[in-house]
Order: sequence, then structure tokens, then C-alpha cells
Amino acid sequence: MNATYVDVQTHLKQLGGVLVAFSGGVDSTLLLAAAHDALGERVLAVTAVSPTLPTPDMTAAKEVAAQLGVRWITLQTDELADPCFRANTPDRCYFCKKALFAKLVDLARREKLSCVIDGANADDLADYRPGMKAARELGVRSPFIELGIGKDAIRRLARERGLPAWERPSSACLASRIPYGETITVERLERISRAEDALRALGFRQVRVRDHGTVARIEVGRDELEKLLGAAMREAAVDACKKAGYLYVTLDLQGYRTGAMNENLKQGTPK
Repeated sequence: MNATYVDVQTHLKQLGGVLVAFSGGVDSTLLLAAAHDALGERVLAVTAVSPTLPTPDMTAAKEVAAQLGVRWITLQTDELADPCFRANTPDRCYFCKKALFAKLVDLARREKLSCVIDGANADDLADYRPGMKAARELGVRSPFIELGIGKDAIRRLARERGLPAWERPSSACLASRIPYGETITVERLERISRAEDALRALGFRQVRVRDHGTVARIEVGRDELEKLLGAAMREAAVDACKKAGYLYVTLDLQGYRTGAMNENLKQGTPK
């Protein structure tokens, strides 16, 4: 479907009033903008805040909410209190999203909003996304999936709408940097955050630091690999990761790709 922005607005108008699960990424930014344009004051944006939230996401959420003039609040969550989440099994995201969406659904009810919506898109159906099961169980709606809209179309529509987020790199929960089966701790999340923030400060846009214990495995956009391989930049990246708490630093020569930590699942060896 070659969807238009008007198509998205028309779809959202039918909902009457919504709570938007707002991460600050391009998907939820477009969804929030369209919801606000379609429903006006009958929209509430909520950003979940915890040690798993990347620093740029919180900054982006605050800036976008102010730019759009929407009502925006933060919700403190504590995924690490759940032993099922900490254990970091392949269905980790299910437990996180189930707890978060339950809180959002309750909040939407108290705010007299008809439903909770999220920015999951049609391309997400091709990857392993256990959090989507939690969304279905709790009645959270995903308008982009309902309309068959994927990532490329979302970026196109966001650009047409004049949203600066249209070219913002993809982001994800910091826990996604830790291999399945290895315990998630605050210390590991903070180490990842420090390393990624430092690499972004060096000028890299698309960054992941995969945490393999004492080893940091850096992923950057494929168009940025050559930049990182330069002697001076390579040394700066190593120094940044060691200061963040890693003993060894490696570069993934495949570059950044979404769902990298799910590759073992596809091979039948979740680790």
C-alpha cells in the first residue's frame, strides 16, 4: 500500500482518543504527529524511562513532544525487578512489554482515552518481536501494521510532514545489546550507554555496542565503517570503550543491522 499521511490520519480519527507509546524514534514520532493532527487534545504521549532507555531517545522524545505541542509525560518503569526480564531469555521483550503495556492501558482508561497505540510497523513482522505478542494480548493497536506501512514509507511520510526525526537512526532498548542467556544488570546497561554515547560524540550516527562481558563489539552504519578504520579514529574508539569499562574492543565488519542479536535464534542456538 502506497499510504499517504492523510490515510494515517483518517485511520486514527476513528479511534476517538489515544495514548501513544512514544519512544522518540521515527516510527512513534510520525504516529504521534498524525494522532495529534487527527485528534488534537485527545492524545497523550507517554515515554517509559528506565536504565534500558538510550540517552538520545529521551532527548529526542522531549524535543519532539515540545515541537508538536502535545501533552507528554514520562513513566518510570523497573524491568530489572522482574527476574524473567533479567534472565534475558529470547522472550525477554515479552515480559518487558507486557508490564509496560498493562500500565499504559490502565493509564489510558483513567484518562478516558479509547486505546493505546504503538509504532510497530509492517517490517517488524519479518523479525523476531515477542513484545508484539504482549501488545496483542492487551489490546494495544499498531496502526502502521494495520495499514501495511513499513519503515521506508514511515521515513518518507515523516519527511513529507517536515519531522526532523525522519532521518534519525534506528534505536532500540539497551538490553538488546546483551546476548540472550546472559544476565541483564544495571552495570552492563550503564557501560553500554557510556560507550555508545562516546562513539556518537566522535561523530558516528548509527551505533551499537554489543556487550560480550569484557568485550565490546562495535557496530556502526556500513557507510561509516571506513571512517572507523582510520588509525586516529580507531584509537579514539578503543579509548572510549575502555573508559566505559571494557577490556577488549572489536569491530563487527558486517556493520550495523537490525536484529543482529537474533541471528543465533535463526540458527537455532540462542545464546
